[in-house]
Amino acid sequence: MRGVAKGTWRPLLAAVLAVATMGTGSARAQDDAQHDAVVARGAYMAVASDCAACHTASGGAPFAGGLAFNLPTGTLYAPNITPDRQTGIGQYSEAEFRRALRQGIRRDGATLYPAMPYPSYARLTDEDVHALYVYFMDGVKPVAHRVVQDGMSWPMSMRWPLAIWRTLYAPDPKDVRRDMDRRTFADPLVARGSYLVEGPGHCGACHTPRALTMQEKALTAADGPLYLSGGDAVDGWRPVSLRGENRTGLGRWNEHDIVRFLATGRMPLGAAFGGMTDAIGHGTQHMTDEDRLAIARYLKTLSPTATQVAQGWTYDPTATDALRAGNVSARGARSYVDRCAACHRTDGHGYPTTFPPLAGNPVVMDPRPDSLIRIVLEGNVLRATRQAPSAFVMPGFAASMDDAAVADTVTFIRAAWGNDAPAVTTADVGRIRRTLSPEHPPISLPMN
Repeated sequence: MRGVAKGTWRPLLAAVLAVATMGTGSARAQDDAQHDAVVARGAYMAVASDCAACHTASGGAPFAGGLAFNLPTGTLYAPNITPDRQTGIGQYSEAEFRRALRQGIRRDGATLYPAMPYPSYARLTDEDVHALYVYFMDGVKPVAHRVVQDGMSWPMSMRWPLAIWRTLYAPDPKDVRRDMDRRTFADPLVARGSYLVEGPGHCGACHTPRALTMQEKALTAADGPLYLSGGDAVDGWRPVSLRGENRTGLGRWNEHDIVRFLATGRMPLGAAFGGMTDAIGHGTQHMTDEDRLAIARYLKTLSPTATQVAQGWTYDPTATDALRAGNVSARGARSYVDRCAACHRTDGHGYPTTFPPLAGNPVVMDPRPDSLIRIVLEGNVLRATRQAPSAFVMPGFAASMDDAAVADTVTFIRAAWGNDAPAVTTADVGRIRRTLSPEHPPISLPMN
């Protein structure tokens, strides 16, 4: 090397190479940090999108599929969405992943059943879709688990009619994004809440009524008051209204109540049951406090449906006074005292956040008593969460109470304490009993 003293060029070259290597290492570390940040964002979006609740079977590997959904048209099994290349989504390109997520079209061109909430996921931003793809490809362990769809009844077992359904009822992602850009919110927290609820959270998939052709009657709050006004039964549980109805919605819940419920599954006016238990366990309890508050603030902007505006709940002590006086002449009163009052009390107030109240509970006053009947028959588990680590179990009474006894008990609960909801018949109970699984998991769990 000209101009360099003999014997010194080798150390100088080594120093130059070290500096160059240092620069390469620094760039690589920066790239790794950026990649890790995208994976972390994707992991959070998977939580916000409630992916695990549907794609993780009890006792199964995360996202390996196999969870059964009992639908009127048959049994649908959630697919494997781990990056396994043979049985999962490992061969999906990002464009194919985006198309499946937002439009409901598989890699092979077939249409997904709309149990996959792609009408809601059409609202996901490009950044969040990218983060989800990177997370599922690089942050999720591949699991070889082939899920076979063999439980759907004909003609719904055929895929081609789903393409027609998708064309008629699934929104175009480009149109959705344009509409989202046009919407304005005075409060940025409400804007964030609308995105989480209407998009990744896909709350309307359960809490919005559906037409005979199974599409949601409204996909956003901008579509009218049917949005989140209460859905049809899902696996036997009836989702309540998330709007401002005083008796059957969130009219008597404040923002703090909703935030607490999303974090723990329990609050003074009620507790989680059915599919909401999994949504909290896999999803909302792991979200940030700010995002839970955003959801709560957005939900509190939703007015009650017109038919519910004038109706409010007021506590009536008549049933309490009768029970405390030893008067059990009312239909179902004796059964309630024998089986329910120890936890839910004769005044119906329960022990909030441990044993939920029955007085003024929106589930109790629902026009359709399906969920309350099912809880009495099947029992329920108030599962532990990070902020509420104690679990509580209500045993099911299917084996010890016949249809008439259940109907009488539920009728008493729905009539007492100002609930004033319609009576329940033995036919109502029989209809729910016929849908029960042979096993009742809550009974097999340790009692409190």
